[in-house]
Formats: sequence, C-alpha cells, structure tokens
Amino acid sequence: MHLFEYAVLRVVPRVEREEFINVGVIVYCAAQGFLQTRFALPEARLQALAGDGLDLTDVTARLRAFEQICRGRQEGGTIGQLPPASRFRWLTATRSTVVQTSAVHPGRCEDAAATLLRLLSQLVL
Repeated sequence: MHLFEYAVLRVVPRVEREEFINVGVIVYCAAQGFLQTRFALPEARLQALAGDGLDLTDVTARLRAFEQICRGRQEGGTIGQLPPASRFRWLTATRSTVVQTSAVHPGRCEDAAATLLRLLSQLVL
C-alpha cells in the first residue's frame, strides 16, 4: 500500500457566491511517481448553476492546463518543469478563480491510476 493525496477539482462560476460543482480529481502518489488529473464537465448542470455567464471553452482550457502541468515537461510551462510534489502543491493551492480545488486529502492505495478513476466515479460522475 502506498500513501497518496488527492483533491477535487471544482468549477465555481461566481466566486463571490462560493457555489460549485465537482468536475474532476487530481491524484499524487510519490511512491509510484504518479501525478494525474481526470475531469468531466456536466455542461447542463453548469449552465443551470451559472446561466449564460459561464464560458465552457475557457473552463475546459483551464482544466486542460491542469492536465498539462501534471504531465510536466515543456508543455506544462514553468510550473510543469517543477518536481511532481511541487506541481501538485501548486495545483492545489488556494485560489479565487473559476476552477478551484478542495482541501487535499490523504489515502492509501495499491494502484494510483485505479484510485484516480474510482475517486472520479465516486466524487464527480
């Protein structure tokens, strides 16, 4: 069993109202060298919460940036060049934007990739 950490990705259409919909999960497991995120946008639910003021193309681009940073390398920009632990901390830092993360939670797993899919199913889908 390996220690892992995760956070839930949330779309917060109006930051001042603090209402959100869970849209993804990011998982970091140092022992397995694993840092990945998965997301699914429930467009109808987001439009119901946000009305016409939410640009789904922009939200998708922001979530794709999370994926790029997780992958690292040059496509992840300056942050993508950091070690995986630093990238995870940067991605899960508190922010006041349309895409935010929950608090970081710990757990134990045998397979981080399977855990990511299980958490996505339980917390988002």
